[in-house]
Amino acid sequence: MSPVAGRLNSSASLEAWMKLRAIDRVGDHVVLALVREWGTPEAVLGATADDLIQRGCSPALAGAVVRGPDDEASRRIARELQGIERGHIDVRCILDASYPARLLTIPDPPPLLYISGTFSDSDELALAVVGARRATPAGRVVTERLAGGLAGRGFTIVSGLARGADAAAHRGALAAGGRTVAVLGCGLGRTYPPEHERLRREIEERGAVLSELWLDAPPHSAHFPRRNRLISGLSFGVVVTEATIDSGSLITARLAAEQGREVFAVPGSVNAETSRGTHALIKEGATLVERAQDVIDIIAPQLEPPMRARVSAADCPREPVTESFGNHERLVYDALSYEPLTVDHLLEQTHLPVSSVMASLLSLELGRRVRQLPGQRFVKV
Repeated sequence: MSPVAGRLNSSASLEAWMKLRAIDRVGDHVVLALVREWGTPEAVLGATADDLIQRGCSPALAGAVVRGPDDEASRRIARELQGIERGHIDVRCILDASYPARLLTIPDPPPLLYISGTFSDSDELALAVVGARRATPAGRVVTERLAGGLAGRGFTIVSGLARGADAAAHRGALAAGGRTVAVLGCGLGRTYPPEHERLRREIEERGAVLSELWLDAPPHSAHFPRRNRLISGLSFGVVVTEATIDSGSLITARLAAEQGREVFAVPGSVNAETSRGTHALIKEGATLVERAQDVIDIIAPQLEPPMRARVSAADCPREPVTESFGNHERLVYDALSYEPLTVDHLLEQTHLPVSSVMASLLSLELGRRVRQLPGQRFVKV
């Protein structure tokens, strides 16, 4: 049985949804209203104009539904069905029992959800981690650490596959052996940004990639705010690690608040543009967080007992055991921070010879306690 047939009972049912969505002047809101009134998209398409008008449609809308999609739209639907079958895409409609339960609680859930990879019941325990596309090196490290810590406690990490913080969130979850879900602002037939094709494949192996858009939909700017509502809608809360004052991450955070989700923000330097957005969120009432446990302390009491048990049973990631450091390694590690520092700064802070600092940095890097960034700069991890 194909993924389409398994989720929607038959490819004919999926085709009916697509025909309804493709009709001129019928947006998703109208599609949902019609299907809720008539029960199925097939019933809507089979109704007469008089029947539709009697049940609340305007004459213009009733006429558009009776006429159905035009020839060009019909050809597009045929290509879409072929692409779904060829790409083994899982398509879930809002009437399916397997449709993500948390999305049903938002004001405008998508009628159809396209999925590559595997979206499982365990992904209902999800937190979104988002941030600046032009994240600082320190911001990427903090994002990976937070996402990894939450994934290690059983949360699926949801983000948008964007450059910067979003990519760091996905990578942090994967590095912790956890699950992650990417929500695209384009169709599943594309990867945006294109340089994240390899990351996307890794996500599909250990999670899922989602979109509500037609397979060939381009990454149009209007798609991303709607993508953001799905990121927050799938999650119990949204963690913003870095954001400028006009960042799309703030849109996600505000949508989360409107949807009744928790909003968390990571503070940063008062001089950094990428901290102004998170500081604004904190001023507006977002919870200030510095580590994964800060988020868990807020979210865990809200969970149903089975989900709470999963979080409690998960191993809590441990901080590095500093007692195992050598004397020079301890001095170098203590001199480092989550902001990138140069070797010259470490030499000045530790008063050690260059050879000792470089040897300590190599040892710490091999132990995954330090990361080297371009320009021979180093940060704690």
